[in-house]
Amino acid sequence: MPALLLLAAFSFWPVLYGSYLSFTNFSLMRATHWVGLDNYRALLDNAMFLTGLRNSLLFLLVVPITQLAAIALAVLVNHQLPAMRWFRAAYYVPVVTTASVVGIMWGFMFHEQGTLNYVLLQLHLIAAPLGWLSDDALALFAIMFVSFWRGLGWYMVMYLAALQALPAEMQEAAILDGASRWQRFWRITVPMLYPTIVVCSIMSVLAALKAYQEVDVLTQGGPMNSTFTALYYAYDQGLKHLKLPRGLAASFVVSLSCMLIAVFCLRYLKPGRR
Repeated sequence: MPALLLLAAFSFWPVLYGSYLSFTNFSLMRATHWVGLDNYRALLDNAMFLTGLRNSLLFLLVVPITQLAAIALAVLVNHQLPAMRWFRAAYYVPVVTTASVVGIMWGFMFHEQGTLNYVLLQLHLIAAPLGWLSDDALALFAIMFVSFWRGLGWYMVMYLAALQALPAEMQEAAILDGASRWQRFWRITVPMLYPTIVVCSIMSVLAALKAYQEVDVLTQGGPMNSTFTALYYAYDQGLKHLKLPRGLAASFVVSLSCMLIAVFCLRYLKPGRR
């Protein structure tokens, strides 16, 4: 009951009241009136919001790459080798690193005179320094890479826990039957990991659609609004420009999209049998 009361006060009520305000012309300076779908029509006519929505959908490209890399990394560290605990901890460090520290570190890395361009120049892979965060064709993909880097350790831990919970008897029986390492992984490990894969994929999709922190600390939506996401647009309109109904409407669109995708995944991707 105490937990439900806290959720009701700080989650459920703000969501419901914010959803209501997205249908009004709410302002601190004037009376509030119901305007219906006007704020949502304005979103559909706003090029910046449509760009943010497109960029949020582009962020979904990170999902399969993150999941495949996390599974591979979990299989790699799921061995009792010297210093393996240190490797697991090192891979998890980005998860607990604050957004401000991530912004400072990757800002130096992506700078035109930064580490990344220096290494690429020394390897003769590029002829001149690239503007990773100043080029509107590269900035969004640079942020997507940072998002991938931050989330990899979290999903690795979840897959590692699932791997360690798998019964060893099935693997031993498959070895006795002459199954190769690849056959054991594809025919036994992956099917038994399927429930975890579904959960991690849903969480990764929702995180991609709600991308905000990396954009805020690295580019603030620039250059030329090329890194705006739908949720960053909501923040920009609601808190920077004090157009709260417009920001709430954008937030509601993002929330509704997340809800529909989660329902779809839970309905059609849930495991039928083990």
